[in-house]
Amino acid sequence: MFDVNDKVLFVLAGLVILFVLGQSVLFFLIAYRRAKELNMDMKKLRSVLIGTGIFTIAPAISILIGLISLSKFLGLPLPWLRLSVVGALTYELPAATTAASAMGVSLNETITDPVVYSTIAWVMTLGIMAGIFIITFWLKKIESGLIKIKGTDQKWGDIFMDSLFLGMISAFLGMIFSDVHLGMVGFIPVVVMLVSSLIMLVCGYFIKFKNQAWLENYALPISMISSMLLSIPITHLMGGV
Repeated sequence: MFDVNDKVLFVLAGLVILFVLGQSVLFFLIAYRRAKELNMDMKKLRSVLIGTGIFTIAPAISILIGLISLSKFLGLPLPWLRLSVVGALTYELPAATTAASAMGVSLNETITDPVVYSTIAWVMTLGIMAGIFIITFWLKKIESGLIKIKGTDQKWGDIFMDSLFLGMISAFLGMIFSDVHLGMVGFIPVVVMLVSSLIMLVCGYFIKFKNQAWLENYALPISMISSMLLSIPITHLMGGV
């Protein structure tokens, strides 16, 4: 039987992640040496290093949540590889769900069919490569266009960027509302989404009106973890399993 947690998969994923970590260390050393060549204040440099090190904890929590979510049906190696290198839960989960739905497979259980597993892996990989190609070949053109819009009218520039963000969110909302035909149970993801949004609004209130700037880096994991924990009693109250 195919095993999504096979040792070979762990080895392959580990090799890729080690390569990426090696790149990170290399660029860090190059940047640090350059800073010394420019005679930058070492105290400020150490302060920046410590600060950035601490604030990487927040995104790491979000990544860990995504890893746990995906590992339920894809095992650990593939989500570990995806979320450590190029992926994000907001893309990986919809891509895996779409591929599984097209093959008539439920993601409530661990995948045991190698064909289904490889199909999901290919969909996740090929789908995200579009962004890599766009950034590689057209980033300068896109960036110059955005700068031109902002330079012409800052207000419309901000509206344009907000519209892009809301468009992306709207695409994901389709998945949340796709199961409402199931009755009360189908609204569970909607309620969890609203609870998560409310928690984010509370964090935003403290950031903007109570000058709690440190929350900016922790608002996302706080809302995600809290809504995940609250999803258990919400599911129970709404008649879910």
